[in-house]
Amino acid sequence: MKTGGQLIVEALEANGVERIFCVPGESYLAVLDALHDSPIRTVVCRQEGGAAMMADCEGRLTGRPGICFVTRGPGATNASAGIHIAMQDSVPMIVFIGQIAQGIREREAFQEVDYRAFFGPLAKWATEIDDAARIPEIVTRAFSVATSGRPGPVVIALPEDMLTSEVEAPAAQAWTPVETRPGEPEMRKLTELLSNAERPIAILGGTRWSAKAKSDIEKAAEAWALPVGCSFRRQMLFDHLHPCYAGDVGIGPNPKLAAYIKEADLVLLIGGRFSEMPSSDYTLLKSPYPDQTLVHVHADPNELGRVYKPALAINASAAAFAEALADIAPEAPPVWEAETERLHGAYLAWSTPPETSPGPVAMGRIMKHLEEVLPEDAIFTNGAGNYATWIHRFHRFRRYATQAAPTSGSMGYGVPASVAAKMLFPEREVIAFAGDGCFLMNGQEFATAVQYDLPITVVVVNNGIYGTIRMHQEREYPGRVIGTDLRNPDFAALARAYGGHGETVETTEDFAPAFERARASGKPSIIEVRIDPEAITPTRTLTDIREGR
Repeated sequence: MKTGGQLIVEALEANGVERIFCVPGESYLAVLDALHDSPIRTVVCRQEGGAAMMADCEGRLTGRPGICFVTRGPGATNASAGIHIAMQDSVPMIVFIGQIAQGIREREAFQEVDYRAFFGPLAKWATEIDDAARIPEIVTRAFSVATSGRPGPVVIALPEDMLTSEVEAPAAQAWTPVETRPGEPEMRKLTELLSNAERPIAILGGTRWSAKAKSDIEKAAEAWALPVGCSFRRQMLFDHLHPCYAGDVGIGPNPKLAAYIKEADLVLLIGGRFSEMPSSDYTLLKSPYPDQTLVHVHADPNELGRVYKPALAINASAAAFAEALADIAPEAPPVWEAETERLHGAYLAWSTPPETSPGPVAMGRIMKHLEEVLPEDAIFTNGAGNYATWIHRFHRFRRYATQAAPTSGSMGYGVPASVAAKMLFPEREVIAFAGDGCFLMNGQEFATAVQYDLPITVVVVNNGIYGTIRMHQEREYPGRVIGTDLRNPDFAALARAYGGHGETVETTEDFAPAFERARASGKPSIIEVRIDPEAITPTRTLTDIREGR
């Protein structure tokens, strides 16, 4: 006989879980007690949103579900931000939520929530375990659901009395990953379309990739001289210095790349959904009927034809498709080779940072320094805000599993993600970028980095405003500023108060020595970079936007 709490932990062990992220709660004390005797590492976080984002980061960088435990009511609602990110970003994650005892349901008991109703629209699957004997079945099923087709978050509610009940149950078995491979007829048709194209482009996105899949798609691109773009915040899927790389198909893409996509005669969309942000509000590819011939490759048949009508739909995971494409070579040199070379040259010019900007700090020169000193396998994390443009446009990603950023545009993601990334890859440098507004949404997880001796480096780009909202405000309602000014703490002093290392950068020349001191400290570090609010984008100032220039 075993308790429900013991069965939960045994099911996680059987499915290869190495760590869980949590904020403890009395509603799942039986699970915590079982974890006491488990090899699974329990990572205690400071807020449930941060814990869920850490689990998302693990799923994003490994393809295995990140695991999060939170308590009922406020704990669950706090975690919803991370669950929403995982859903929109197609990231495998499993969130376990403590629940009230079964005998007092529907009395609005202490912190009672109907989790099936609450998380139904936010998660891939939301359920509750009523019988502890079914724990091995449901937990293993959760791993299958979270990873198959279009990956996503699974939410499992755990009634408190169910966790303490003792039952006989079969031993849990590991889930079996499901790989969906392209068929021979589809690959023949694709070869025909490529052979007849004059202006093709491939756009990579989504999840279910791997280092091997990245290598396979680079091999295929080289064989076909095929220009390749990466969808919004999926830039780690292709080497940016590969001669076929055409650039980031994200917010405000290179106008030369955007023009090419609009005029392309064949778009090969691999793995992604090409939603509102990467499609530039559905203008690069018109929905539902694109002007271009569209080949859409996706592991979930429900995504094929959902937003765009493809000329050829291929139901396959990105990894399996990349492997198949790498085995196909053109019969004759492609006619578009010169265009591929031109697009790569345009990308290199676009991704060269500017030397100057308003104020005493030039972010372009800071990005140039980071490119010079960081190794290729350094991991960048960030949340949302105009500051992220400096990474997306000017950092040249080379390796797989070097980027963790929410395509859903959620703020507060960078710090908790950096904690998870450093736990996953302790030998690699992890750099989190955050705006001043973004940092204070989940900056408390810097304490988690200190607690577990994780020497992350957080670059806080501080302009004293909610910059993205101010930019839109000045464009739509010039001069009518309200609700976007911020009064911030001394972020370097905050780092030291937590037990980390803190630096303040007020001129461009301050950054390089500050960064080296942070690296040498061996501690979690915050480098506050104080920039002029006018430097709202790499190319336009707030005044330019206000005056319509």
